[in-house]
Amino acid sequence: MSNIQKFNVSQNSNYIYYGTKCNTAELETFIQHTLITNEQVEAKGGRKTPICIWGEHGIGKTQTVETYAKKNGYKFAYIAPAQFEEMGDLLGMPKIVGDATVALHERTQFITPEWVPREEGPGILLIDDVNRADDRILRGIMQLLQNYELISWKLPVKWHIILTANPDGGDYSVTPMDFAMLTRMMHVTLSFDVKRWALWAEENGIDQRGISFVLTYPEVVTGERTTPRTLVQFFENIVHIKDLKKDLGLVKMLADACLDTNTVNSFMSFINHDLAKLIAPEEIIDAKNFEKEVYDRIKSIVDQQTKRVDILSVICTRLVNYLNVSKQKFVKNQVENIKAFLNMDFLPNDIRLVAGQDLVMSENKSIKDAIFTDPKLGKLFLQKM
Repeated sequence: MSNIQKFNVSQNSNYIYYGTKCNTAELETFIQHTLITNEQVEAKGGRKTPICIWGEHGIGKTQTVETYAKKNGYKFAYIAPAQFEEMGDLLGMPKIVGDATVALHERTQFITPEWVPREEGPGILLIDDVNRADDRILRGIMQLLQNYELISWKLPVKWHIILTANPDGGDYSVTPMDFAMLTRMMHVTLSFDVKRWALWAEENGIDQRGISFVLTYPEVVTGERTTPRTLVQFFENIVHIKDLKKDLGLVKMLADACLDTNTVNSFMSFINHDLAKLIAPEEIIDAKNFEKEVYDRIKSIVDQQTKRVDILSVICTRLVNYLNVSKQKFVKNQVENIKAFLNMDFLPNDIRLVAGQDLVMSENKSIKDAIFTDPKLGKLFLQKM
């Protein structure tokens, strides 16, 4: 077995990644476990181990770490060493201190850089896009990874180091890290998971038409010009355009500004086929007449020459995500609408089952009631659990 294989490397389109590929939820679990372990090691006087998160640009590595820090009460510090022009940016600038009138009483002292944390943790120092740094800076970071200190400063107690990196190889302009550096870290690779992204988008109020588009065309997330980051940029710029078809020219200009040609063409098709007007979760839940407002409306879109199961899947995923992030207590009419949706006769059983299993895990009791108080649904889900 080669050294590269020992690092659990995966290669795709000449890109080299390190560690297991995972989604954002799995990454957060990995971070949590590793930071707890590091704190236990530190308490015993041992050496902590940094985490390096690999992944293509725009996939959400930085945002995942920032969000994790905020949710879990960690102080947060950020550096992008690719912007460092000299070692002083890392070590601090030198100054002469002491008595110049007395021989050998002068000495050089480094002024700690402004970005270095001063307070005791828990905290996370994020070293972003580490392998885009100059080779001199990269070599300087090695001591920090080993000892959590440099010759001029030291990280306070309970501070952790997390790095992000773009894959080696391919067309990324990166500085290769040798095994002396790689072995100082634990590695994991973040990959795009459309269902996790859609849940995140629901939680963060991303334009619902954008969420439906990505769920309908997940293959557009190529990792080139179209990434989760550029898609969000685009969706933020169309959120105030109420009728996308009416302002199609402007929408296309905005899409061209952010996304690759294939994605733009897919979005134009999405609009022209009125898929941007797919029924929203709120409309399903709050319907006064479920059969006319929901059932007939969805059936008319789905029942084509080729049954549009993909559209059903999109609507169902959006509804489940909306219910799972909602904190409200659903009233009787809303619960009946949820049950009616899951019981629609043209909803395939596999989609129904996945939706039910996701909802059973919800912390919202009124959602569980929508399932287990219905004999047909309860029997189906219990049989498959």
